[in-house]
Amino acid sequence: MIIKTFYLKSMICNSCIKTITYELNKKNIQIAKIRLGETTIIFDESNTSDKEIELIFENLGFEVIKESNQILIEQIKVAVIELVHKANNMNSIIRNSDYLVEKLGYSYQYLSSVFSKNESKTLEQFIILHRIEKVKELISYKELSLSEISYTMGYRSVQYLSCQFKTITGVSIRDYKKNNLKRRISLCEI
Repeated sequence: MIIKTFYLKSMICNSCIKTITYELNKKNIQIAKIRLGETTIIFDESNTSDKEIELIFENLGFEVIKESNQILIEQIKVAVIELVHKANNMNSIIRNSDYLVEKLGYSYQYLSSVFSKNESKTLEQFIILHRIEKVKELISYKELSLSEISYTMGYRSVQYLSCQFKTITGVSIRDYKKNNLKRRISLCEI
């Protein structure tokens, strides 16, 4: 029996974890640890090969990552998603850079440099795009005022949020709400 960790691209939500868990259990492959972006499994190489396991992931729509820079980039993406989309009100308390440094153990400059060299956008742009998607989500729920959304998402003011929203989406928040423009982008596509 061997223990091996597979790093997976686009494994960004709890549904991904449930899907992978279901498929691996169906094949009687034991999961040692599973979290966003990575799955550690215990398996018998005489019964199951790495290729067979990789094929399971690929058939589910996940890409197995093997390069260290690509693994780090995926870890950055997962950390941003956890901060922006899952942390309850943490955006207003923790600076993005501090969170990423603590979570990943590298300087923000290094993380930003690696990310920018390998992606079509900077790390800061990636964070902003996720924040705006979360703002769209919160607007669609109609549970919070714009002031509450602004605070929750860590914006200094409603005006700053509104300006950034219009810059990114091309429409004002008012027009977005008024015209029911529920154009959301999948987290995988950001």
